[in-house]
Amino acid sequence: MAYFKYGQVEIDYLVRSDSVLGEFINQIGFIERTMELDPFRSLVVSIIGQQISSKAADTVFNRLLRAVESITPHNIMIAHNLNEIGIPKRKVEYIRGIASAFLSGSFAVNELDDLSDDEVIKRLVSLPGIGKWSAEMFMIFSLQRKNILSWGDFGIKKGISALYSENTFNPETFTLYKSKYSPYASIASFYLWEAAKDPRQSSSV
Repeated sequence: MAYFKYGQVEIDYLVRSDSVLGEFINQIGFIERTMELDPFRSLVVSIIGQQISSKAADTVFNRLLRAVESITPHNIMIAHNLNEIGIPKRKVEYIRGIASAFLSGSFAVNELDDLSDDEVIKRLVSLPGIGKWSAEMFMIFSLQRKNILSWGDFGIKKGISALYSENTFNPETFTLYKSKYSPYASIASFYLWEAAKDPRQSSSV
């Protein structure tokens, strides 16, 4: 199992940069976050999980695994029973569209390494069914980009509310928070998600 690669350098930076987050980091300790390093599989997981619970998404994904054995662009394109395992027609179209882009070379993952975060997002949202939030999650959990703070993520906003008693969000306010955490906003995100799980836990911070 692969984990997001970060360590004491990033932790120390965040602790110094923001006293509120820093105190919470010291309270929680190191957080391990698992990665999905297969890019195609990661995007399929993202599509399946859209607008359904984590439990339901896991059920559908396990059915998909049994149906195709290995989640590859080729196997997805030749599978004929994707609708029968609980994947809605629109999501099947998205997944096949992404598979086609991988197979044709119109989407080349290896080209993303040399692009900025904004350029990577533009490439990703060109894929069927991938919006900005999905692109940002892919950048964290597949590409291991270290400076992602997702405006569209409810858990991030909930975590900020829990730690800072911030109840009014706008892009300008959100940008200020990211500037505090940059260039390690992805690692800050791990702690904001943790704070969002139980606001009472962070009330004493």
